[in-house]
Amino acid sequence: MTPAASRFRPALLGNAFALLLLLILAIWLQRLNGGDWWLAPPTGSRWSAAAATLTAYLGFCGWLLWRSRPARSAAASADAAEREATLVAYASQTGYAQQLAGRTAAALREAGLPVVLRAIDCLDSAALANAHTALFVASTTGEGDPPDHAIGFVRTVMAKPAALQALRYAVLALGDRQYDAFCGFGHQLDSWLRQHGAQPLFDIVEVDNADESALRHWQHHLGLLGGSTELPDWSPPQYQRWTLSRREHINPGSAGDAVFHLELRPPKGETIAWSAGDIAEIGPRNGPHAVQAWLAALGLPATARVTWAARSETLQDVLALCHLPAVDQLRGLDTQAIADRLTPLPHREYSIASLPADGALHLLLRRMHRPDGTPGLGSGWLCEHAEIGCTIALRIRSNTNFHPPAPQRPLILIGNGTGIAGLRAHLKARIAAGARRNWLLFGERNAQHDGFYRGDLLQWRAEGHLERLDLAFSRDQPQRRYAQHLLAESTVALRSWVDAGAAIYVCGSLQGMAPGVDAVLRDALGDEQVEQMLADGRYRRDVY
Repeated sequence: MTPAASRFRPALLGNAFALLLLLILAIWLQRLNGGDWWLAPPTGSRWSAAAATLTAYLGFCGWLLWRSRPARSAAASADAAEREATLVAYASQTGYAQQLAGRTAAALREAGLPVVLRAIDCLDSAALANAHTALFVASTTGEGDPPDHAIGFVRTVMAKPAALQALRYAVLALGDRQYDAFCGFGHQLDSWLRQHGAQPLFDIVEVDNADESALRHWQHHLGLLGGSTELPDWSPPQYQRWTLSRREHINPGSAGDAVFHLELRPPKGETIAWSAGDIAEIGPRNGPHAVQAWLAALGLPATARVTWAARSETLQDVLALCHLPAVDQLRGLDTQAIADRLTPLPHREYSIASLPADGALHLLLRRMHRPDGTPGLGSGWLCEHAEIGCTIALRIRSNTNFHPPAPQRPLILIGNGTGIAGLRAHLKARIAAGARRNWLLFGERNAQHDGFYRGDLLQWRAEGHLERLDLAFSRDQPQRRYAQHLLAESTVALRSWVDAGAAIYVCGSLQGMAPGVDAVLRDALGDEQVEQMLADGRYRRDVY
């Protein structure tokens, strides 16, 4: 509710209550008079004057109410606009969380979304219940404590029940791993929101000492939330030079977009380690045909030298790494002025499907398309434009929240689509560690065309590395079947595995599959047990 509306409503109610009291008092006083209420009743002219006075008074009151209509209408409109806007709230001790919240709000506004930026101490349960989407940037101070200005929110809001079933949210938690309660307040806030019905957009993102890769991961999710995956990076990754050694189209004839298996080799002489669950950050490039067409439209030479990132580069090379702006905006400018206006392409994130022991980094990509039909930025570069043997800008980001559990713990893996990439790496790690209690539930479109890594899966099941394998192909029968349906049909086994200490890892689509799996888990195990598994790290998700 806006301040104007909040002031107007109590005043209106107060006036109405006062008038009601006066009316009751008048009726009571009238009952005390058994005969004429006045020994000398007014003349007709005085009755007329009284009626005129009453009419004037009522007219004046009506005029005041009419004048207040625009204010009430504006207040109602402002309330509605604020409810539809994305709420970005911060809990900041040193000002860094506030700065990141400001960047978050600016990125969403750039994507065309309405945004409201608030300090967390300005919020209450009603404000959260009225919000549709909320993003929290929460720092932790001391031994897991909230920032000073957030203490009141903890005591007055988080200490009470709240109805937050309509709220979708995400938390960016800032902390320092040197402390035992790493990101303690961020996790406390995340748990409270979940327990009161709020639905997470994606799992909490932890930032250790301003780690730039974790912040890029948060920004990657912001791009998905804003419907634009081409928002500029806050801090560009420091890439290494990998080599694309293999690319294979593995689902020809599929009803869906083409999916490719890629293999990349690290720089010569370097041994690079990573764990199952880690992420490959790719620096994409515009296709050479798009760059040549852009240069031709402006009549510019590809070999013209410009200064870019404090280095001398050809304009063609710089354009390959940057957004290509509308040609009409740049006519008449020299090449350096054009280079000064260019903004770098943002990174892309992909789950790694292999382990270092495989000798190469494996990716599984679906070639996406923009609304105009042109290939997506990252998938277009890797699946179409990049030639075998060419250099790929790549950086590995540690994703500790999705690292493997202990080998002795049973593991349930659930995913769909290209999410099988991250699950494949986990299965490889489990097999290498001698862990055999593994259960995979996976969904795709058609068994004939979309059985990604089918050979690996069937071999692992035959060898006993996969205790259970359940597959759903949604288009192979009239009734659509997905991974979450497989899980719902196996609740007895699910409870048995969970009772035996199993962890549950989910990788794949943020829309449909991940919420569907979460709903099945809560139906089968209960909210309390699911929340406890989240707190214990036994239920983890890497969704996009």
